Amino acid sequence: MAWQIEFDAQVEHDLKKIDREAQRRIMRYLRERIATGKDPRRFGAPLRRELSGLWKYRLGDYRLICRIEDKRVVVYVIRIGHRKDIYKAK
Repeated sequence: MAWQIEFDAQVEHDLKKIDREAQRRIMRYLRERIATGKDPRRFGAPLRRELSGLWKYRLGDYRLICRIEDKRVVVYVIRIGHRKDIYKAK
């Protein structure tokens, strides 16, 4: 079963802040690992507290915050950013 990857409008803005090589690595990871896997949860970790219900994926110094929608078979990417900034409230 292939998972669809959908992006929040904020993600485009987040990606522009990241260098091109990291952008390619993130997009390749989503396309080749998350979208093709049977269960996207096996690559990530659940978040807690105010981010409960969301999942994080770790790619070097960058983090992806996602919501997994089982009924729609969608991984919805909410934010992408450097590990030092990603969990700070906007």
